[in-house]
Amino acid sequence: MPIIVNLDVMMAKRKMSLNELSEKVDLTLSNLSILKTGKAKAVRFSTLEAICKALDCQPGDLLEYAPEQAE
Repeated sequence: MPIIVNLDVMMAKRKMSLNELSEKVDLTLSNLSILKTGKAKAVRFSTLEAICKALDCQPGDLLEYAPEQAE
């Protein structure tokens, strides 16, 4: 998938655990884990906003576009 989620990188930079982030953004651990592993098909802007606020970052810090290479 050409969209890479860097949530784990930002959490490490902020020294924040998944449990702590889950409490701050009011999301279940399983939903955050799906997002963190890049398995999410979509993310709501309100969720993205809450994560950015909790981690003090920009959406571009969390999401990255990497085009797939043609074979």
